[in-house]
Amino acid sequence: MRVMVCRVVTLLGIFLMPYVANAQDVARCDVRAVVKMNAAYAVAGVVNPQVEIHIKGNSWWQTEVVISPWRSIAGHPLMFGILQNEYRYYVPRTKGLYVGAHAGIAAFNMSKPMLVNGGVRFQERRCKGYGIMAGAVVGYRWLSERHPRLVVDAFVGFGYMHSKYNGYSMAGVIDMYPQRPEDKQPTSPDPFNSSAEWLPTKVGVSVGIALFGDEK
Repeated sequence: MRVMVCRVVTLLGIFLMPYVANAQDVARCDVRAVVKMNAAYAVAGVVNPQVEIHIKGNSWWQTEVVISPWRSIAGHPLMFGILQNEYRYYVPRTKGLYVGAHAGIAAFNMSKPMLVNGGVRFQERRCKGYGIMAGAVVGYRWLSERHPRLVVDAFVGFGYMHSKYNGYSMAGVIDMYPQRPEDKQPTSPDPFNSSAEWLPTKVGVSVGIALFGDEK
């Protein structure tokens, strides 16, 4: 994991270097789009590129993907992918504060992590399926005065997720009798299960570059 993190940081630095070096040439231009990578996720080996585009006035639109490639962490899979779209409204006279709403889809094959006695443990089973989500976000985006192309974006989101999946033992045996509420038990064996919950839908600190339009 340490090698992967070093590679991500190195590539990001190489990518940003020519833009930071030319910052003075674009200091008087309008930001039209921002290309970012979630540095907080990268530390954990999760890839989360983001593209934010100016719509009009204080309105922006962001599209992002989240990919966790981990086939095994302590013998437990943690593989998932998320595609998410988000509308952002930047609050006037705050420089970078914004609120927004997002929606997305997900596919996963993973053991659910849990907080136990201050540490993270995985369930001794895995779930494979898909889900949909929607939620709200609040964050703050900084544009460096010294290097206008350099962008830092901190954010947190919370929302609702509905998932459908099959459960498997760690040996790969499908669970034909998954745990369900008493009134939702099928009359015959059925491995297809579902869940709905409120949970954090996104969190992080992204670093990227601003792309500019016409000069002011």
